[in-house]
Amino acid sequence: MSTSVTASDIGIHFQFDHERRVVTPTLARIRRRGADTWGLRNVNLELRPGEGVALLGPSGSGKTTLLRVLAGIYYPDEGTLTVNGRIGSLLSVDAGLLTLLTGRENAQLLGVLAGESRSATQAALDDICTRSKLGASFDRPVSSYSQGMRARLGFTVAERSNPSILLLDEVHEAFDHEWREIVRQRAESILAAGGIVVAAGHDHALLEKICTRAIYLESGEVRADGRFAEVQRSYLDAF
Repeated sequence: MSTSVTASDIGIHFQFDHERRVVTPTLARIRRRGADTWGLRNVNLELRPGEGVALLGPSGSGKTTLLRVLAGIYYPDEGTLTVNGRIGSLLSVDAGLLTLLTGRENAQLLGVLAGESRSATQAALDDICTRSKLGASFDRPVSSYSQGMRARLGFTVAERSNPSILLLDEVHEAFDHEWREIVRQRAESILAAGGIVVAAGHDHALLEKICTRAIYLESGEVRADGRFAEVQRSYLDAF
């Protein structure tokens, strides 16, 4: 089966308590209720094999929420989502990292949580160290890492699963020039193999190197969907 993603009328509803904390429906019944909002509403999209898609929009427009839906972190409150393919995602610089543990210990933990056996994860640690280019820092606590080092560790672990669908949320912008090239090359190899890449961010020059298509989100709704340059113009003209 070829890699694909289909979303039909996707909606994500957030509820808050009186202290503006996000709550589940169960917690909403026992805490004093605050406001509620739709993080996404009426989102329809179809992602095809070999397609690189950029998510454009201002902060709070729904880009991260949509990526979390595609990654299976959020379950839609409305609509349906069908994903065919193995997902690899890096949705925050600190994604799943425990700062008191070393890079090596975090890599092993993330591998096991991703479903690998302990022995398989253990056998891959030296390769992860080499590919992440962390050197001696691999055996130091993540609390001593820069944002770029954390992103490199997270990306190396995420892409090691050989995903056919790669999701990136702004964290690639924390990379230095060398690592941006590594991310671009990895994305291109996934696309060449018939995979899908979805990336959100504000560095449009970087996104355009990976993506030929863009989706402009605002207030949780799709405002434009099409060729990157055309959608980028629609987004920039709105401000």
